[in-house]
Amino acid sequence: MKHILVALLLMWLGVTQAAETQRPPAAYYDHAGRDDVLSGGARMIPIHTPVGDFKVWTKRIGNNPKIKLLLLHGGPAATHEYFEAFDSYLPGAGVEYYYYDQLGSAYSDQPDDPRLLDTARFVEEVEQVRKALNLDKDNFYLLGHSWGGILAMEYALKYQQHLKGLIVSNMMSSIPAYNRYAVETLEPQMDPAALKEIKRLEAEKKFDDPRYMQLLMPHYEAHILRMPAAQWPDPVNRAFNKINKKVYVPMQGPSELGASGILADWDRTADLPKIKVPTLVIGARYDTMDPAFMEMMSKRLPQGRYLYCPQGSHMAMYDDQKTYVDGLLDFLRDSANE
Repeated sequence: MKHILVALLLMWLGVTQAAETQRPPAAYYDHAGRDDVLSGGARMIPIHTPVGDFKVWTKRIGNNPKIKLLLLHGGPAATHEYFEAFDSYLPGAGVEYYYYDQLGSAYSDQPDDPRLLDTARFVEEVEQVRKALNLDKDNFYLLGHSWGGILAMEYALKYQQHLKGLIVSNMMSSIPAYNRYAVETLEPQMDPAALKEIKRLEAEKKFDDPRYMQLLMPHYEAHILRMPAAQWPDPVNRAFNKINKKVYVPMQGPSELGASGILADWDRTADLPKIKVPTLVIGARYDTMDPAFMEMMSKRLPQGRYLYCPQGSHMAMYDDQKTYVDGLLDFLRDSANE
């Protein structure tokens, strides 16, 4: 009996010590000297644009002088909220990270001016956010998901001197190639009658017709987030329900079945070799984006790495969460130690 008690005590001590090693250091929770203490890490950052001055919302989680991760959400004009899945993992790994709603999104100002719907202007917005948050080449990581991946690539092509590392999540470097993948690979998987009706509603510009989204949902459940829509996590629903269609439709088009807006001709594939910083490209088997294309992207990047999520779709941080998060953390740790 005594030996059993000793063994149990040693086991308990081992588990306790293991748990202790997984906790971030006390400094991770130390907000001393931060100018965002009063607001719990949240800040409204002034942004200058060619058509006026506005403010965008950011929120910091934690402290880590070596790894500061700024998150660029998709849409365009969804919100930061679907990144809240990271709250289960990044604090425990000691990653300092920043939520950020781009101009036009729910937590930030939402000016109604089509002149703001320009990728180059969004790049300058990200640069102003970087400066305000005091992020630099020794610690600044940029993660862009979907449209945010376009924005992240564009930012890196102009301002990579300020980057420590880049993560392009679930985004191809070519919208024409994305559209070909949608037409040649994804559309043939859809019910032909439903697809025909979707195309008719789009031709008639009846994007707000409830029938339009009803017809799209089987595609979304197969390629956006692989679970019944009724079970989609709350952060995803909040982010999607707040999409600003005055930004989303002109830039992306009316749905995730290809792109037909301002971004329709965007293609930076030939410029990928110019991005010299360590870069992780994340693709998923069931994504709306071609995973083979994203693997090719990683090979054209001088310091590229590819993370494949075999169970994931466009929101692989949810439907292949462990693969996604483990790969992201491995990349951050490896590049931070280089």
